[in-house]
Amino acid sequence: MSVTVSTSQEQQARALHILETVFGYSSFRGQQDEIVHHVIGGGDALVLMPTGGGKSLCYQIPALVRDGVGVVVSPLIALMQDQVDALAEVGVRAAFLNSTQTFDEAMQIERRVRSGDLDVLYVAPERLMTPRCLDLLEAAHISVFAIDEAHCVAQWGHDFRPEYIKLSVLHERFPHVPRIALTATADQQTREEIIHRLQLEDARQFVSSFDRPNIRYQIVEKANGRKQLLDFIESEHQDDAGVVYCLSRKKVDETAEFLRQHGINALAYHAGMDYAKRTANQARFLREEKIVMVATIAFGMGIDKPDVRFVAHLDLPKSIEGYYQETGRGGRDGLPANAWMAYGLQDVVQQRRMIAESDADDTFKRVLGIKLDAMLGLCETLHCRRMHLLAYFGQQGQPCGNCDICLTPPVSFDGTVLAQKLLSTVYRVEQRFAPGHVLDVLRGIDSDKVKQWRHEQLSVFGIGSDHGEAEWRAVLRQVIALGLLTVDHENYSALKLTEAARPVLRGEHKIQLRQYQKPVKPKRTSSKSNYVETDLSGAEQAIFEKLRWWRMETARKHNVPAYVIFHDATMREIAKARPASLDDLRGVTGVGEKKLDTYGAEIIALIQEFSQ
Repeated sequence: MSVTVSTSQEQQARALHILETVFGYSSFRGQQDEIVHHVIGGGDALVLMPTGGGKSLCYQIPALVRDGVGVVVSPLIALMQDQVDALAEVGVRAAFLNSTQTFDEAMQIERRVRSGDLDVLYVAPERLMTPRCLDLLEAAHISVFAIDEAHCVAQWGHDFRPEYIKLSVLHERFPHVPRIALTATADQQTREEIIHRLQLEDARQFVSSFDRPNIRYQIVEKANGRKQLLDFIESEHQDDAGVVYCLSRKKVDETAEFLRQHGINALAYHAGMDYAKRTANQARFLREEKIVMVATIAFGMGIDKPDVRFVAHLDLPKSIEGYYQETGRGGRDGLPANAWMAYGLQDVVQQRRMIAESDADDTFKRVLGIKLDAMLGLCETLHCRRMHLLAYFGQQGQPCGNCDICLTPPVSFDGTVLAQKLLSTVYRVEQRFAPGHVLDVLRGIDSDKVKQWRHEQLSVFGIGSDHGEAEWRAVLRQVIALGLLTVDHENYSALKLTEAARPVLRGEHKIQLRQYQKPVKPKRTSSKSNYVETDLSGAEQAIFEKLRWWRMETARKHNVPAYVIFHDATMREIAKARPASLDDLRGVTGVGEKKLDTYGAEIIALIQEFSQ
């Protein structure tokens, strides 16, 4: 049962004043208003809001309205400096405590916490749980606890962090301090686990739509994944920032090198790299433009870079939650972004093998298998991908018109006979062989292995010779996704029939399959035509480009990412408004009082110089 609280008119007015003068926004978005006032009034909250939806304001403003320091629990040590820098740019007194600091630096921050000289303190969960840190917080006045990336508490989840489970201590030791847990991705099971482990049973739940309408989802048949990725980048994102996810460290290094050899400014990121190099690459990605980061899933959580124009996957993600979180790092500024993935049969086999060979217990493996099945369902769906994604998170949707299925509807057909041929072949080879051998028998390929097992004598030998290997692999993927076959990794990745295969083999159940389409090279388009500020006139576009150059130089001087100075959306509005005075600039979205004082005169001078 959730508890509803109320705020005074004075607190509400102060929250809006801070939103306008500190952060430069004239009004709250979506559920922000309700969340902020609930927490200001002392209520606990669980907030599910998509990446780029404005989660940080939901705890930053309560921290500034309520007395004391707001404590943000975050697993993102590598990004804390950027988060603190961003708050400093708008005049908020912020700091962090983590393992990167010297003893003297940490002591200085602790003194500021005790003296009430901070508005917001970021702390890693490992540091928070130390007796020293807990004693420090008890000696201070805490306004609010924000538990960011709260899905890390879920043991079944894709980003589990064991130390998050211990965060229930906050409720026990600070019962009168409101807590707000935030995440961009959590299905019903994960939500229940967050509530249970963080003791948020009385918290009010705020669930925003998971829809990211500016993201275009596209999943293509994998032929030569690396070459397909290069074609995709060259045709649609030649000068854009992007992220490419690979499953292994080796593949990350090889893919980054491949892209560099073809003129793409690509960097690598994975846990096997030297820490200094890895951190330097992340800093470059955040601070510079037109960089492609090739990474394992170790990279990305909490990345605030707003102008990532594409997120690509060269390997199948383990779950829809992971896929949604990773693709959500694109288009945080609300402008168009692409979520592109190359996917093939080997991805299915590889993921099944990883589950089978993991050290997890049988229950956990079963959960992983269910999550992988859901991911396969998204890949092989005949219907709108966005609707499929939203349905997974328990939300309704309409065909989006902005995914590959909607834009180029697949041709479906009665695939029962093809499925029966495939299933019969698996049965006739006694469910003991991997996909490659099964397809050889099906297509009538007289290989050494086929001869060795005398499978050329089977009645099913060659019954699928009228279709090519790529077509049969597409059928096999869909049949696995439909749950008619499974891959047994305890028996050399052998294909096995499931109970669901019986009615199909008997002709009692018909199935629809997607017609195979040979992969085609995408036509080269101008990246500028896709992502330029199309609502700007020629003169306004020139001002915007001049502002981008100014922002890059300013960010370099301040040693912060460019988006910390201003987002593209703010500079676009400045270009349209062409402010002639500080008062004119004050009304622009994203320009608070501190930024007006710091940068206002430079921007006005730049606009005037352009006009002259």
